[in-house]
Amino acid sequence: MITGRIFICGDSTAASYNAAETPFVGWGQLLPGYLPDTEIVNKSIAGRSTKSFLAEGRLRAVEEELESGDLLLIQFAHNDEGNKPERHTEPWTEYRDNLKVFIETARRHDATPVLVTPICIRVWENGKLQPTHGEYLKAMRKTAEEEQTALIDLYEDTYRIVAGMGEEKSRALYMNLLPGEDPRHPEALEDNTHTRYAGADLYARCMAEHLKNT
Repeated sequence: MITGRIFICGDSTAASYNAAETPFVGWGQLLPGYLPDTEIVNKSIAGRSTKSFLAEGRLRAVEEELESGDLLLIQFAHNDEGNKPERHTEPWTEYRDNLKVFIETARRHDATPVLVTPICIRVWENGKLQPTHGEYLKAMRKTAEEEQTALIDLYEDTYRIVAGMGEEKSRALYMNLLPGEDPRHPEALEDNTHTRYAGADLYARCMAEHLKNT
């Protein structure tokens, strides 16, 4: 049962966007609609990894607000996997170490840390949805086990949803746009990492169901 606020630390896939300006929607943006009695503070921001989120002092800012009974959701991997040096982390070393910083910060304030695996990237080959995130998923799951931290396996949920919908229907969950399809983004776009409203809504619903049982 959720008794306090929910803070979300994550990347662009969880972030909130201005609906008047862009069709991009993160799952954290729509989570309040499924948990109307809970205050949700979405601190997710595009382009951040565990490394850059910490380096920019964003966790320190969250820490100033954390109180006993709050939940701290921790969802990173997309940018940790990239090759930009200011973002990249190795899964079994720096990535895990950084996750532990988030966990320890929450516990220091008697808040509950919850690791959240990243949403799947929609990559189809020969009619089959391909696994993504590789060692980062394993590293997060292992960290949750060793630290005795709650884990929401959002990757498994999203993979199951996308695979179940099939290659063509699942396009509508992500930022795949035809030219002129959306006036907020008139150019064509092929983006199978970020969600539009339909995908964010499904994924927020999954998160809400898990959180009600956390």
